[in-house]
Amino acid sequence: MSTIEDAAALQAFPEIQYLLIIRDGGWQFLPQEQGRAQLDGFRAWPEGWRDGIRIRSATDVLGIRTNPNHELVWELTGTLVDVISELLALPPPGAPRLLWGSGLTG
Repeated sequence: MSTIEDAAALQAFPEIQYLLIIRDGGWQFLPQEQGRAQLDGFRAWPEGWRDGIRIRSATDVLGIRTNPNHELVWELTGTLVDVISELLALPPPGAPRLLWGSGLTG
């Protein structure tokens, strides 16, 4: 899409901005199959990790992350805005885990 086409699409459908964000962030989208009303996309991480998205409508979206063994390690269903926001908030695979501190109580 050109910048002009992007602007026209955004004006008509503001939630499309989230698709443009992930597209510009390296996500790839698969060609649509004849007769299927959905859009599938993915982002490949180093070492075989993948994030995926399946969009059937603005309110019917699935986001996933799989590890190099193709095991599901994260999944969310919801709206386009919610799922893409959460996908963007995921840390990169292999990032340090959040550690909870401990201290004296009392």
